[in-house]
Amino acid sequence: MKSPPPPSADNIAKAARLIDPVFTGSPLMTHHTADDALGLRLFAKVETLNPIRSFKGRGTDYFMAAQPASVGTVVAASAGNFGQGLAYAAAKRGREAVIFAATNANRRKIDAMSRLGAKVILEGNDFDGAKGAARAYAATNSLTFVEDGAGPEIAEGAGTIALEMTEAFRQRGVALEAALIPLGNGALLTGMGAWLKTASPACRVIGVVAAAAPAMKLSFDNARLETTATAATIADGIAVREPVPYALDCMRDVVDEVLAVDEQSLRAAMAFCRDHYGLIVEPAGVAGIAALLEHGKAFAGRTVGTVLCGSNIAGG
Repeated sequence: MKSPPPPSADNIAKAARLIDPVFTGSPLMTHHTADDALGLRLFAKVETLNPIRSFKGRGTDYFMAAQPASVGTVVAASAGNFGQGLAYAAAKRGREAVIFAATNANRRKIDAMSRLGAKVILEGNDFDGAKGAARAYAATNSLTFVEDGAGPEIAEGAGTIALEMTEAFRQRGVALEAALIPLGNGALLTGMGAWLKTASPACRVIGVVAAAAPAMKLSFDNARLETTATAATIADGIAVREPVPYALDCMRDVVDEVLAVDEQSLRAAMAFCRDHYGLIVEPAGVAGIAALLEHGKAFAGRTVGTVLCGSNIAGG
């Protein structure tokens, strides 16, 4: 089967006009205390203030807008945020979403998916186990399986974050030197990378994984698919042990580097967001700031952007 085309800047611009505006136009935050603490100039795109409290609504809304009327029920696996986005986009169009999640998934995210109208099925010990169950369910029932990171539309929707950032930088006369982007299944990174490499080619595009879930970094660094036995990180949104081949293929052209951060850095980054921005951000959502805390010397004095991409905290 022919692989889908990579995300394109033209389609990202199109997505920016079509995505439900409740997900777009998010704040681009900067604060002198954060800059002083890091020794650089940081701009953080805040994707936590929409109905699902994460960036995932951008990609899922654009994806569902592209589906023909013949697509009724959609099936996916999610740690929670992608499922919320798909449930929201499906319900808006009078369609059903069936979301598989791991048996130990974040309870708040499970409840939120259900409230948004999704049928939630708990199966598998982790996200990738749930994904296998979702794929089998869709095949058995002749339904449309939606895999986050495996096609262009979801990435292009996420890429609108970078479009908004570069427009804000243009208006402010700022030259972005590096973008640190959380890396799970890869839609956020490849979508933003596709836009940045077109609109701001001098900007280094850097993915960030949890060191406890390194499959995407290992695969990118070694130029082959690398799976891991576990993905035991507090950052459930980027806890991937089986990489998405399409996303890895797309990363080759738009990503300069992938960094790994430890669990202590993720916790410190959550505290950083609370202390400097007054924001509660989930572990996966602070991966970019965790990278600055752990690898900061490489970015000293530079102008850096990141995405605070979710705030669905377990039990909070």
